[in-house]
Amino acid sequence: MFDSSFASLTTLRVGGSPRDLIRCGSAGELAATVARLDAEGQPLLVVGGGSNLLVAEGQLDLVAVIAENKGIELIDAHTLRVGAGTVWDDVVAFAVERGLGGIEALSGIPGSAGATPVQNVGAYGAEISEVLTRVRLYDRETGRDEWVPAAALELAYRYSNLKFTQRAVVLEVELRLEEAELSRPLRHLGGERLPLAQARENILETRRAKGMVLDGADHDTWSAGSFFTNPVVDAALADAIEAKVGEAGMPRFAQPDGREKLSAAWLIERAGFHRGYPGEAAPARLSTKHTLALTNRGGATADDIVALAREVRGGVEKRFGVTLVPEPVWVGVAID
Repeated sequence: MFDSSFASLTTLRVGGSPRDLIRCGSAGELAATVARLDAEGQPLLVVGGGSNLLVAEGQLDLVAVIAENKGIELIDAHTLRVGAGTVWDDVVAFAVERGLGGIEALSGIPGSAGATPVQNVGAYGAEISEVLTRVRLYDRETGRDEWVPAAALELAYRYSNLKFTQRAVVLEVELRLEEAELSRPLRHLGGERLPLAQARENILETRRAKGMVLDGADHDTWSAGSFFTNPVVDAALADAIEAKVGEAGMPRFAQPDGREKLSAAWLIERAGFHRGYPGEAAPARLSTKHTLALTNRGGATADDIVALAREVRGGVEKRFGVTLVPEPVWVGVAID
């Protein structure tokens, strides 16, 4: 029997069953399906790769609309047009194979291309906002299917004005890349630049070491990736945290507004949470490779993930006065 539960549709592999499930193989079909369901007053959730969803258990009163419109088109020497349902890492591989640089640092990120602008996906010093030129949206408020410039999304760190609002559905994206032999500077290598293919392999190897490349046999990858965003705080609070911990070299990155971005993983570890926390008996644990990932060890429920997220967030808040913000979209569950 085909399993249409969210446990089979998401990388956390938890969640109950939608009332119905509709698969859409083209951008037009995706827009038309959402328009019809909205007109009928039916609640819905658009799902791509399912890598950014934490969904409640049980029977959910909503229709899961699966974006399966896949395809990568090189429309000029530097511009890729990509269907929202395309596996994101396939897009990176396509670009690197053709000597097009700009997204090689985003190798191995799970999920679909349509999700990348929603939360301005980024890693190792690169963000989708740097190469995104425009997005084809179905606007659920106006009923229009149109291309909009990337600037209209108000992209910022792990943010767009699409995130959490469901006001529009991403149908396609366009990326402006550059002919390049070397990668853009890679933050984890101190700004070093590598040949594109080598940079991609380095990123994939680095992510695998952290359990951040999907592998059905590795429970450390049964996650939503980095579960919390890196907090941006006042410089005075950053100073106080560094003094409290008493360690030199706390990761802190100056922001244009004078504040500083801290490492959520560093804070989690200094708040007393170790890799694999709380231990082997727990169905939901921090990854054994990376404390920023909350993982399903094979038998976890959404409630188990929620409980662990609350505990980690509460521990960091109590220790440092910093409230971590989850990255995934929460459906039918809440951290508060």
